[in-house]
Amino acid sequence: MSIHFTRSAAIAVAGAFLLAGATAQAQAPAPAAPPAGVAPQAGAAPQGAAPQGGAPGGPVAATLAPVQPDWTKICGADPATKKELCYTTRDFGVPGAKPEDPPQPLMALAVYDPKGDDNKMIRLLLPPGLMLRPGFRFAVDKNPAETGAFEICFPNGCFAQVNVKKATIDNMKKAEKATVIVKNQGNAEVTFYLPLNNFGKAFDGPPIDPKVLEDQQKKLAAELQKRAEEERKRLEGKGGAAPAAAPAAK
Repeated sequence: MSIHFTRSAAIAVAGAFLLAGATAQAQAPAPAAPPAGVAPQAGAAPQGAAPQGGAPGGPVAATLAPVQPDWTKICGADPATKKELCYTTRDFGVPGAKPEDPPQPLMALAVYDPKGDDNKMIRLLLPPGLMLRPGFRFAVDKNPAETGAFEICFPNGCFAQVNVKKATIDNMKKAEKATVIVKNQGNAEVTFYLPLNNFGKAFDGPPIDPKVLEDQQKKLAAELQKRAEEERKRLEGKGGAAPAAAPAAK
């Protein structure tokens, strides 16, 4: 079983919305759009996003919703050290237009826990189209923010990470939310709020059964494929560019 954090399928659909937003902005004098599901389009604020300050291209905040029912803990051997390494992960997205609509996948978060090591790592998978040089900031509730950096980008998303101490993870276990702050193409600050309910229970609990994990990933891949196809048909009906289908989850 691979211990690497590979959730590209979770961001594929969001990446399609990001590109659509960037294209729309390129045709207008306003600054470039922030990540998927957050940028105002045609003068309207999207579901789950609350522009602040009222000025186009200004700061934007969005409260994300979990994509899966709960956090997933996965354990295995670290290929580099051969020691046990676990990570607890969950995908988040922009709430749908209707209460019954599932969230549009936007971001994935994973907390790495090397056994016997006080040094931990928080890793994110973010949609493409962000400014990479400033990095990002990560905070737990009202605690001071910690600065992380982007690692590498692929067509469907960018990996970023921040190294933290055990105290940060302990704060996450009892916190209500985590905050991720990035900058978009227009140099505007974008703040994402991620709910942390049940994180502590999953982090301290047993890892998921590999078979159950495989079934979940297949189900997620099928759902994302379906959503990408629906969005492609919707855009084709409006004469827009169709996004690529989501790749299978790894």
